[in-house]
Amino acid sequence: MRARCSLMVLALVLISVTDASAAIKKNHSAGIAGKHAARRLVSSSISRTPYIGAIVVDAVNGRVLFNDNADSSGYPASVTKLMDLLIILEKVREGTLAVTDKVTVTAEAVKVGGSQAYLREHETFSLEELLYALMVKSANDVAVALAVHVAGSPEAFVQLMNRKAQQLGMAATHFHSVHGLSPGRGLPRDVSTARDLSLLAAAVLKYPDALRYTSTKRHAFRNGTVTMRNHNRLLGVVEGCDGLKTGYFAEAGYSIAATAQRQDERIIVVVLGSRSLQMRDIKTRELLAKGFREAERQPVMISTKGIPPFSLLVSKQVITGPLAAHRGSVN
Repeated sequence: MRARCSLMVLALVLISVTDASAAIKKNHSAGIAGKHAARRLVSSSISRTPYIGAIVVDAVNGRVLFNDNADSSGYPASVTKLMDLLIILEKVREGTLAVTDKVTVTAEAVKVGGSQAYLREHETFSLEELLYALMVKSANDVAVALAVHVAGSPEAFVQLMNRKAQQLGMAATHFHSVHGLSPGRGLPRDVSTARDLSLLAAAVLKYPDALRYTSTKRHAFRNGTVTMRNHNRLLGVVEGCDGLKTGYFAEAGYSIAATAQRQDERIIVVVLGSRSLQMRDIKTRELLAKGFREAERQPVMISTKGIPPFSLLVSKQVITGPLAAHRGSVN
């Protein structure tokens, strides 16, 4: 009897050891698989440390204050939505759209993934309410709903986006989507550069109402039942920061088109394709500070009436206009 009991105990011990060994191997394999997946994710990303490219621009006069690989191409991700905002605000100013217009959600918008407002088919919202959701929540379904409302389809709206990019001189930019999401393997991504995105940011800033949306940290949606929070972590942290738009997906890395105003000076910073969120925000803060320092150092040139227009060569761009209170020297 004792021998039989000893054999049973020994068998149970062996089973326990075998199960434990199998569990350890399974966890070890899962850990290795997870590490390999993480490595594949990093290796497939075009992001860099500290970034693919960056630029600092004086928004008052267009002068480039800092440029580090500003013409290197990357994927703007949700920074793309600044073009959505620009086109819509232009149409509002023209009178072909109004912020009180009602937008009906289509089935096409409901199918979009990523960051969402979780729109439902046949729901209606005011144009203004959706602009808040577009800029604060960075809602991809909202981008599609607005595109369909304005142009009839996302594809038609993308044509408007590329036409406007050409008009702004964004020569290295081509849009394929209205929201900046990764389209999947083998399909073309939205492509831009830090320099091109600074041109887009400057164009958006010509519409003061834009800052109403981009500076909002929290917004109550669906009659206050949902609180949307802005992805721009510099709002309320960096002095004068009131926009503009962040962007991210794994392959693209972290990007931002940021702006801040202090007294009469406004600075634009674009950081494209940073490897980490923390690095992107650190560099953006550093570059905003650098921009204000550099802008203060530029002498102010006072003009007299009757002086003809000037042409100022700024990096690869030529800015023309009257020589009135312009900061910086002609070079």
